[in-house]
Amino acid sequence: MARKRLADRVLFIILAALALLFLFPILLVFMNSFKTKFSIMGSPFTFPNSETFAGLENYAAGIKSAGIGAAFMRSLFITVFSVLILTLLTSMTAWYLVRVKSGVTKTLYNLFIFSMIVPFQMVMYTMTYVVTKIRFNNPVGIIFVYLGFGAGLSVFMLSGFIKSIPLELEEAAEIDGCNPVQKFFQIVFPILKPTAITVTILNAMWIWNDYLLPYLILGTSNKTLPVAIQISMQGAYGSVNWGGFMAMLVLAILPIIVFYLFCQKYIIEGVIAGAVKG
Repeated sequence: MARKRLADRVLFIILAALALLFLFPILLVFMNSFKTKFSIMGSPFTFPNSETFAGLENYAAGIKSAGIGAAFMRSLFITVFSVLILTLLTSMTAWYLVRVKSGVTKTLYNLFIFSMIVPFQMVMYTMTYVVTKIRFNNPVGIIFVYLGFGAGLSVFMLSGFIKSIPLELEEAAEIDGCNPVQKFFQIVFPILKPTAITVTILNAMWIWNDYLLPYLILGTSNKTLPVAIQISMQGAYGSVNWGGFMAMLVLAILPIIVFYLFCQKYIIEGVIAGAVKG
């Protein structure tokens, strides 16, 4: 008993140290967002004082120069609709691949898994060329690009959970007169809720924070929030407005942090449900 308590305390200390390690960069960005540019460069690891405190000047300057309002709404539009389409279509795809046993479905499932291991750098140039040719280089077109890149992991996670759903439930619904669409939306999808929410959260965090894909596809004409911050905070001859940069980073990560804190219980529920049923 004493050994177990000691092991629990050691584990708690290790996890607390890891939590502080991961939270430190966020704290560093937050406290530097209230400091002057030269104090950030000279002493980035100190708290702002009466000499280095810049108030809300960095936030005001950053919002004015970054055009953060339009970029925020564009990022919100892309994230919301990408996540909705991803969750809906991949859940339907996973259900079909699990329930229909054939060589075609097995090949398709393996292709989804294979897409997870292909590095983005291998396809980004050809992808950019193709997307431009088919005129998907706009805020609506990039949603389908995210669907392609996010489908692999989503189908993999959802398929594992669907395998644990008793087939008798669907057979009973079919006897009651349900067609395949009714079976999915009335029986399967409600049971998928924990894993579907987990997939939604993971994809939302990825798409909201993504920089490279919007930069390659949308360029600077339809800037998302990360792209707007990176471009607008750079001045002539390589100078960077570090105060405004830090302030805009705080505003950019704040929504996704609030979203994650609000939804983290659903991630835990999804993991527990998958572990118990799997």
